[in-house]
Amino acid sequence: MTEKNHARGVFPPTRRSAVLLVGSDDPAERARSFDVLVRAYWKPAYKHLRLRFGRPAEDASDLIQSFFSRAFEKRWFASYDPSKGRFRTYFKTCLDRHAMETDRHERRQKRGGDAVKLSLDFEGAERELELAEPVVDVEAQFDREWTRQLLEATTRALEELCRGQGKEVYFEVFRRSLLVGDSSYREIAEALGLRVSQVTNFLAWTRRHFRRLAIEELRAITASEEELEEETRALFGGAAP
Repeated sequence: MTEKNHARGVFPPTRRSAVLLVGSDDPAERARSFDVLVRAYWKPAYKHLRLRFGRPAEDASDLIQSFFSRAFEKRWFASYDPSKGRFRTYFKTCLDRHAMETDRHERRQKRGGDAVKLSLDFEGAERELELAEPVVDVEAQFDREWTRQLLEATTRALEELCRGQGKEVYFEVFRRSLLVGDSSYREIAEALGLRVSQVTNFLAWTRRHFRRLAIEELRAITASEEELEEETRALFGGAAP
């Protein structure tokens, strides 16, 4: 499997759930859905292994490879029951169990043969860990990292949307607002040669589309409307449209 780009301009109005489609009998659809889940979860999973289990970097990367390989072969994700809670809780339970049951020798053996081989930026994840503040609550860190990955994917999707519509300045206003805050509209306007009213309008547009894109990202990695609404409320304080 290769790196996929989540952003494709404007998402379809009802993006299908990869959590549900990962159990498809269509090999291509199953592989695409599995890839979506890998991209959403690999980095939270890797950092979780490094922090909770104290795995060395090489050991943790081997374990991530073996975990996703086994999950694909055994259809672990297809066994998820939405009535029993969030998919990411189920995911972390599977990951923890795999980490506790699999020793290093078995993981290295699993890397050969027909194992799924993922191209992931483990070095980049390590740099992020080195720069991060000390983690107080290791268990909660998985959820925080999951949310961070979701927001980063949404930001990339918004940037591509703006570029595709010739609205690069809209995204630049949005990006600068994240750095300086809402109290500095005039500062953003002066830096970009805009009127304050333009900054206000551009931010309204980008924030509206950011929310929509984030919900579409969530729709792809949740299994039910109930779970989608729960995750949307946690992220924005409101239900999905």
